[in-house]
Amino acid sequence: MPESFTETFAAGLASYGQQPCLEFEGRWYTGEEITAYGHAIEQALRNAGVPDRAPVGLVVRNRLPHASAIIGFLAAGRPVSMIYSFQSPEAIARDIGALALAGLVADREDWTAPVLDAARTAGSAAVAISTGEPVEMLRRDPDRQHAEAEPEVALYILTSGTTGPPKRQAIKTPVLERTVFSVTSGEKAAADAPPELAYWQFGGIGVCQLIAGVYNGRRITMLERFTVEGYVNAVKTHRIKRSGVQPAVIRMLLDADVAERDLASLDFLISASGPLDPETRDEFEQRYGIPIVLAYGATEFAGSLCAWTPDLQQEFGAAKRHSVGRALPDTQLRIVDPDTGAELGCGEQGLLEAKVAPIGADWIRTTDIASIDADGFVTLHGRADGAINRGGFKVLPETVRRVLISHPAVRDACVVGVPDKRLGQVPFAAIEVAPGASAPSDDELADLVRRDLPVYNVPVAFTVVDALPRNPALKVSLPAVAALYTAR
Repeated sequence: MPESFTETFAAGLASYGQQPCLEFEGRWYTGEEITAYGHAIEQALRNAGVPDRAPVGLVVRNRLPHASAIIGFLAAGRPVSMIYSFQSPEAIARDIGALALAGLVADREDWTAPVLDAARTAGSAAVAISTGEPVEMLRRDPDRQHAEAEPEVALYILTSGTTGPPKRQAIKTPVLERTVFSVTSGEKAAADAPPELAYWQFGGIGVCQLIAGVYNGRRITMLERFTVEGYVNAVKTHRIKRSGVQPAVIRMLLDADVAERDLASLDFLISASGPLDPETRDEFEQRYGIPIVLAYGATEFAGSLCAWTPDLQQEFGAAKRHSVGRALPDTQLRIVDPDTGAELGCGEQGLLEAKVAPIGADWIRTTDIASIDADGFVTLHGRADGAINRGGFKVLPETVRRVLISHPAVRDACVVGVPDKRLGQVPFAAIEVAPGASAPSDDELADLVRRDLPVYNVPVAFTVVDALPRNPALKVSLPAVAALYTAR
């Protein structure tokens, strides 16, 4: 009988033994140390009255104790539900009340009064983690009903919250197996390979890097959050050969004028989680000589839907430069009309739907507008859920943004819909100005859009900001941009 995901994951963790497993803040921790801390958390939960394998919540940070908790829970077969730590204490408390879990684990600094009160009200056990031993803060109330484990569900991860409140997605163990495949392309790294670089937020899709690393017994170097200095130091120190990055990271590396020698070990970068401007891609590749390939995935699939292989890159890379690749072997993709659901033909734009074997037999509709060419390559064209209905005319924010950033003085831009009494919604744009450049006038920007697009695409107002508001996943926060309009 094939081993289950839990058994294989636990075996991957055991394979480290006294060898390095995780690096954090300049120190390597062995597999035995990671395992011991995970066991200590389990024991603290058990002492606090939480049944084995009962779902628990983790107020997650990209820190060593939290990584150890995630690894330990997955190896023990205990479902874990992520709770974002970057929320206000009151928002964390609301999550705790809604989840009604038997146990909760959080960093000492996150056990604020509102969070403790919420755990007490829910009758949940509370365990504090830090650099020392886990500490029981509240015992579970045995008279309270708490959420039970769902069949096969190992993990509940969160969307990045770009367009609104983050959504929680249940990920089953068969899906985690495809997660490992999508992160590694099915390749097992050699024993002396550079470590996996993990800095994406563990509360969401970023946890996939951690899972894939342990599953394959590969060393992992962690950053609590992305900084140019931390990222470059990790690449330079460990001679990282490939790295998945958000588009914002590529822009930050260019703006920081990182020395070519500091990134010289990179064979390529994989850009995911949002659109990468062709101009930024060209600038980076010309500056560093490091190819960037595009990939596409989503939280609900816990990994990629399509990607490039080295063979595809060699054959089609130049001709299909703007594609995110072909569907993975376990995935079928199609394009449908958003209104009728009818499948569209080759090259036509519509909503992307996916059928992923480990998830089920149903087609799952995404909110991404895409097209598929005759060779099966997918190209993304924006998001349907961000479309602005301006008095019956559809405005696609990414289309308007692409025009705005073509202005030499515009470093980046974001376009969102804001309420309008007469038209329902109208577009509004926030603009980041390029370093050393003067901000273009509103009239200049409006004329730029008007020259390239129908007049209904022209934003009703523009505002210049030092930096677009971003969430911890380095995605622009659309609600925060919309708030800039009402604050004008």
